[in-house]
Amino acid sequence: MPFKKQELVNGEIYHICYRAVGDEVIFKDVDDYYRGIFSVYEFNTTESIEIREQRRRRKIIKNLGGSILDTRKIFVENLAFCFMPNHIHLVVKQLKDNGISQFMKKMGTGYAVYFNRKYNRKGHLFNKFKAFHIATDSQLKNVVTYIHCNPISLLEPGFKENGIKNPKKACKFLENYKWSSYQDFIGIKNFSSLTSRDFILEIMGGKTVCKESVENWIKYKGEIKDFDFTVLE
Repeated sequence: MPFKKQELVNGEIYHICYRAVGDEVIFKDVDDYYRGIFSVYEFNTTESIEIREQRRRRKIIKNLGGSILDTRKIFVENLAFCFMPNHIHLVVKQLKDNGISQFMKKMGTGYAVYFNRKYNRKGHLFNKFKAFHIATDSQLKNVVTYIHCNPISLLEPGFKENGIKNPKKACKFLENYKWSSYQDFIGIKNFSSLTSRDFILEIMGGKTVCKESVENWIKYKGEIKDFDFTVLE
């Protein structure tokens, strides 16, 4: 039976998982993580970009204490994200026809060029991305909570199967984890320009409830009664 390509629909929300080939580590140091943040933001445009010029312009404006007028024609609206050493989670709303596919290709290629040059590497860096359609508010709340809890595996490997030994320490670890949108969701300014959070925060009931959802997930290690795993990787 021939493979049927998934149709990604404008206006719909998807959980994207983007894994490295062979589960290779794609963020080896802090500069790599910052470059990943840069890539998710800057490559989300239908227009071509010249990376050095963009970085130079932004640095000048930042040094002058000004702000940047965002006039990009974007492929997707980024709603939430989490970077792990060997993969990326994104929650996005598609805005343009084939927008998710174009964005992932552009972002993935751009980051791979940087990574391969830095580490004297050749070839593809990412597998084909996986997209899970989020059809309900319940699924959206669940997937945002899930991806924000992902970094716990760096603190306690195997926690999903074995439980969490120190829930309090896990909660604090997530609050200090810089490479996700969780800090911005709970009111700690981090990469606030990277995501549009108002819609999800309204559904979740605000910043306090968002934090409580993560803490409850940790407490019950993802076994909450109404948790829907159909949109999770």
